[in-house]
Amino acid sequence: MLTDEQLAELCDALRAQWAVLRRWLDTVDETAATEARSVLDGWTVADLIAHVGRSMSALTACEPAPDGTVPQTVGEYLGSYTASADVITTVTHELAAKIAAAPLAGIDALAATAFDRLARFGRSDRVVMARRGPILLSSMVTTRLIELVVHGDDLQRSLARPGSASVGRNAGVGDGPIDRAALDLVARALLDVVVARGGWDLEIVRPLTWVRLAAGRLPYDVDVLAEALSPQYSSDAVPDLGRILPIL
Repeated sequence: MLTDEQLAELCDALRAQWAVLRRWLDTVDETAATEARSVLDGWTVADLIAHVGRSMSALTACEPAPDGTVPQTVGEYLGSYTASADVITTVTHELAAKIAAAPLAGIDALAATAFDRLARFGRSDRVVMARRGPILLSSMVTTRLIELVVHGDDLQRSLARPGSASVGRNAGVGDGPIDRAALDLVARALLDVVVARGGWDLEIVRPLTWVRLAAGRLPYDVDVLAEALSPQYSSDAVPDLGRILPIL
C-alpha cells in the first residue's frame, strides 16, 4: 500500500502519460486508421486507439471494496488477461465501431470520466473492486500505466514513426507517445512481478526492450534479455526467464 504522496505521484504519472500519448495521437489520420493494420494480429490502428480508451475506462468501473477484502497483486491482475483475450478483442472491435465517426473524441470522453472517477477516490490507497476482481487502487493505476505505455509503443511501431528504437536508451522520448518517467515506472513494475516470482536481484538497462520482452512484443531471446537487464551483483548472471515471460 502506497502513502498518500506516493499514490499522488503515481496518479500524476498516469495523467502525464495520457497527455503525451493523446498529443501524439493528434497526428494520426483517423480515417486511415480504420483500414491500417497494427502490429497486433487482427487489430487495426483504430482498434488500438479504441483500446487505450477502453483501458482507461477500467478505472471508471472501480468501486470501493468492503473492509477486509484481500487484493490481487499486479502480476495476478495482468495474468488474468490471457483467459479473457477473445473477450478483450471482441469488446475492442465493438468500441472501435461505436466511436468510428470520431475516435479521438470518443477516447477523450472515456479518459475524462476515468480521471474524474480516480479523483473522487481521493489520495488514500485502498482496495477497490475492478472488472477483474479486488486490487489496490495504486496497483490498478499501475496496470493502466502499463496499458498506455505498451499500447503507445504498439501504435508507434504500427505507424512506423521515428523514435521507437531509441526511447529505451535516451533520457527523453522526443515526439513519441511514451513519457520517459512513465516508461521507467512501467519497466520497474514489470520487473517487480518477475522478482516476486523468483527473488532475483536485477537492474534495468534498456527499459523499452525490457517492456517489450515482458509484454510479449519481442520473441524471447536470452541475448536480448541480457541487453535489457543486468544482475545487481557482478558475480551473478541474468536468469533464464523463458518460463515466466511474457507477463501479459
